Amino acid sequence: MDQSLHTLIQEIHASPVQATLVVSGGGSQALAWLLSVPGATRTVLEVTLPYSYPAFERFLGFRPQQFVSHETAIQMAQVAYRRARLLAAEGTPSIGLACTATLITDRPKRGAHRFHIAVRDEQGIATYSAILTKGLRDRAGEENIVSRVVLLALARSCGLQDEVHIGLFPNETLQTAYQDDPDLVLRVLRGQLPAVVVDMNRQVSTTLPQGVAILPGAFNPLHGGHLQLAHIAGQILNLPVYYELSVHNVDKPPLQEADVRQRLAQFFGRGTVVVTTAPLFEQKAALFPNSVFIVGYDTATRLVSPRYYHNDEQEMLASLQRIKAAGCRFLVAGRLHEGRFCTLADVPIPADYSDMFTAIPPELFRADISSTELRSRYAEVSTGI
Repeated sequence: MDQSLHTLIQEIHASPVQATLVVSGGGSQALAWLLSVPGATRTVLEVTLPYSYPAFERFLGFRPQQFVSHETAIQMAQVAYRRARLLAAEGTPSIGLACTATLITDRPKRGAHRFHIAVRDEQGIATYSAILTKGLRDRAGEENIVSRVVLLALARSCGLQDEVHIGLFPNETLQTAYQDDPDLVLRVLRGQLPAVVVDMNRQVSTTLPQGVAILPGAFNPLHGGHLQLAHIAGQILNLPVYYELSVHNVDKPPLQEADVRQRLAQFFGRGTVVVTTAPLFEQKAALFPNSVFIVGYDTATRLVSPRYYHNDEQEMLASLQRIKAAGCRFLVAGRLHEGRFCTLADVPIPADYSDMFTAIPPELFRADISSTELRSRYAEVSTGI
C-alpha cells in the first residue's frame, strides 16, 4: 500500500461514518488495507465475503438474475446498509458498501472482466462500474484496480474529496451514478410513498395491483391460518391473493422499520405483500380498486359498527359507500369470538350494502388460531418459562 492510500485511510478512520462492507469476487484487498491502518474499529462495523453461490444467495436472501451486475450491487448494498443501521451507534452516520466482481481466474472466461460497487447511505445510493480489458493485467493487477475504487467509493461516502489513482487504461472508463433513496419500503415508512409491492423473492415495485384479492393483517406472526385462508380465498374468488401490511393502525402506534422488515421476511418464498400507509378500508379501496378484501368476522363487525366512526352512523354509511364506489367488496371468514364461532350471518350488515359481503362457508375454512396466543407461546419458549 502506497503512502497516498495510507493517508486516505487515516482520513476515512477519522470521519464519523461507520460502514458495513460486503465484497464478492474482488475488492478484498481494500478490506486488508482498511484493517491494517490503526483506527479501523471506528469505521468498520462488519465485513462479509460471500464467495460461493450458496453464500451469496444466503446473504441476499434470494438468487439474483446475475451475480455480477449493477442491480445486484445495489441489492447487496441495501442489505449491508440495513446491517449498518442495526450495528451503528444511534445518531452515527452509517453506510452499506458492496462490491461484486468477476476477474481473471485460472480458467478462461467468456464474459467481460468487470466490477460493480454500490454505496448506500441515508440519502441514496452511489454506484461505480467498469469493464477491464482482458489480457492487460494479472489477477493481482485487476484486484488492485477494484480495491482502489472500493476505497474511492468509501472515501466519497465519508465526505472526502481526495483523488485516488485507480490505474485504468485510456480505453477503460469508470462509470459513476447517483440516485436518491432507492429503498422503496423505507420511503413508505417515511410517508413518501403510499404503498409498495414486495414479492416472494423480495423484489420491490411501486406498481400496485387492481382487481385482485387482498388479505390485510398485522402478521405478527404469519401463521398457517393466514396461509390457508389465502389459499381458500384464492380458490373461491379465482383471483391472485396479495397480503397487505399497513405501517399505520387505527388503534396502535406506527410500525417501526425493524418490525416491518421482520414481518416481511416471513413471506420469503410464501407470498407477495403490499406494504401500505392505509389503516382504513376506504383508503385501501382507493389503492386497490375493484378488489376483494379477505377479512375475519371481527373485522367485518368493526366495518359496520358506528362506534368505529365516532359513533356516527352516517359517517359509517358514507365510508361503505366510498368502498362500494371503488368497486370493492369483502369475503368474510368466520372466527372464534368469546367462545362461539361467529360468521357473516352474525354481522349486522346494512341492507343497502349486503351485496358487498360474501361468507366463506365454515366447512371450507375454519382456523381457531390466535396471534396473541402464538406470540405468548414464542415468548415463553424464548425466555424459558
